[in-house]
Amino acid sequence: MHRHAFKMTLKPGVLAEYKRRHDEIWPELSQALSAAGISDYSIFLDEESLTLFAVQKLSETNTAAWLPQTEIMQKWWAYMAPLMEVNPDNSPVCTELPEIFHLA
Repeated sequence: MHRHAFKMTLKPGVLAEYKRRHDEIWPELSQALSAAGISDYSIFLDEESLTLFAVQKLSETNTAAWLPQTEIMQKWWAYMAPLMEVNPDNSPVCTELPEIFHLA
């Protein structure tokens, strides 16, 4: 198991809607994430910069790289696109964050 962290950017004025949509995450998306070997997934917000910081655990045999090709992930991206900075395919603009310290 290893941790994977990345950051994204929320658009101004949409925090309540972003939170509501995640509070009501679609069961089929949650199942797809779990099936891909993703667990213990959290998203934090820096309210000053609207930077979203995400961290998740990935199993050693995870298939997370396959998720962008799934219909459910593409539907979720389209649903979330009005709220975030996105790429032309509606995927969130993500910046990978390398781990430099961990205290277990």
